[in-house]
Amino acid sequence: MCWLLPWARARRSIYGTDYPTADGTAVRDYVHVADIADAHLRALDVKLDKGSAVAVNLGTGTGRSVREVVDAARRVTGRAVPTVERPRRPGDPPELVAAVGRAATVLGWRASHSSLEEILGSAWRWHQANPQGYRGG
Repeated sequence: MCWLLPWARARRSIYGTDYPTADGTAVRDYVHVADIADAHLRALDVKLDKGSAVAVNLGTGTGRSVREVVDAARRVTGRAVPTVERPRRPGDPPELVAAVGRAATVLGWRASHSSLEEILGSAWRWHQANPQGYRGG
């Protein structure tokens, strides 16, 4: 998501429009940071109960294309998101989607805040409230 923010006038690059996907752009499994945090807390509880580390894939189990993300950003913000199409980057696979069954079984976890609208909406609200980003100190 970060490549779409902050909402500057600069064009955002879409790398690859010739993948064997529905719209030609790469497909990825986007998950909200709040869902990731919840899964980590659950993993700590499992480790404390069973005494061993847990390794699972975290995601929604559903892929969304780069074009879908850009379209959702336009809907959520009500603003244009200018893009420029560029060639694929070497080694980028057409699709990466998490196999989430183990997370559900071992952690009792599934993503619940990870629609594109919710991910982008929370990022958009944060950037509106913090236009200069983090001011550490």
